[in-house]
Amino acid sequence: QVQLVESGGGLVQAGGFLRLSCAASGRTFSRNAMGWFRQAPGKEREFVAAISWSGGSTYYADSVKGRFTISRDNAKNTVYLQMNSLKPEDSAVYYCALRFTPGMTMTVASYDYWGQGTQVTVSS
Repeated sequence: QVQLVESGGGLVQAGGFLRLSCAASGRTFSRNAMGWFRQAPGKEREFVAAISWSGGSTYYADSVKGRFTISRDNAKNTVYLQMNSLKPEDSAVYYCALRFTPGMTMTVASYDYWGQGTQVTVSS
């Protein structure tokens, strides 16, 4: 079993920043690709960013490219999402997810474990 626990969400004004963290436990973390997704009320869960097992490759949704940065610290079994220049449309519950395989993907169904989510609210 794998447990993923997100933290770092909150309320921030437009233009501000937040740093989300996702701590993994329960199995080897370093060989797993990780991703961040988000879901706003009434909308489907959407891809935000992904990172390969080594951290050497990353991939972003067009809507966050240049503003968000995904990173990981395998020694701490933690993946991060630095979110800068936040916009009201970034408001959502943010989820981290883990794949059993090393490669990145933006497909929700390709991830095997999910965290419980952390709320991010950006006021205008």
